[in-house]
Amino acid sequence: MPEGPTLHRLARVHQQQFAGSPVRVSSPQGKFAEGAALVDGRVLVKAEAWGKHLLHHYDSGLMVHVHLGLYGAFSEAVLPMGEPVGQVRMRMVGEGFGADLRGPTACEVLHAPEWEAIAARLGPDPLRRKADPELAWARIAKSRKPIGALLMDQRVLAGVGNVYRAELLFRHEVSPFRPGTDMDRETWAAMWDDLVQLMRIALRRGKIITIRREDDHGEPGYAKGRPRTYVYRRIGSNCRICGTPVAHQVMEGRNLFWCPTCQAG
Repeated sequence: MPEGPTLHRLARVHQQQFAGSPVRVSSPQGKFAEGAALVDGRVLVKAEAWGKHLLHHYDSGLMVHVHLGLYGAFSEAVLPMGEPVGQVRMRMVGEGFGADLRGPTACEVLHAPEWEAIAARLGPDPLRRKADPELAWARIAKSRKPIGALLMDQRVLAGVGNVYRAELLFRHEVSPFRPGTDMDRETWAAMWDDLVQLMRIALRRGKIITIRREDDHGEPGYAKGRPRTYVYRRIGSNCRICGTPVAHQVMEGRNLFWCPTCQAG
């Protein structure tokens, strides 16, 4: 599932390419036809992201809310665009640029109060200005759930997915099984600052890079073209720091990776 920086990069592209001009919005697949008709031809005022949510604000006051989920993706092209290929939920056509959305979990038109209700349930997004880490800390510090589960809870932190969960805990030598109530404020503050920097790198470079320069050697990334990771998707491989085989289990339906030695605490 795309993590926060992917949505923020999309928001930047859509802001640059569509904002300030009318946008033709359609649904070649048909599932979003009624929603598309509500914003078709309106001026896109602003594109933004909050965690894993993408928002297109139109001059009518309506907004299109997109959540990519596991399979959603945008493809972009300069005009003229060809005929839609595959199940295109939403097509956006601006003055010289177009985008097709396929396979999202959500693609819907919302009024401001509807989005505000969703946003009220989200934790702070490390990539948003004025994001308050204390809001996340308040939820972590009072929960007996393991920190490995809390980091993936979008009500605690918005935009964090499996890669950042695994790598952040490793970088700070924190066991994913440590209860939130056993975390200390200093460790959390360091983790938050680190997460902000890691997400900014991903936003700038278009890929999630979590490994420190001095550790960026040895076994290649888990897939072709992917940067090296410390533990993410390295089941049974030797830890890059201590040599212990990387462990794996499922936590609340998602794959969890950690080093039993480096993250023993």
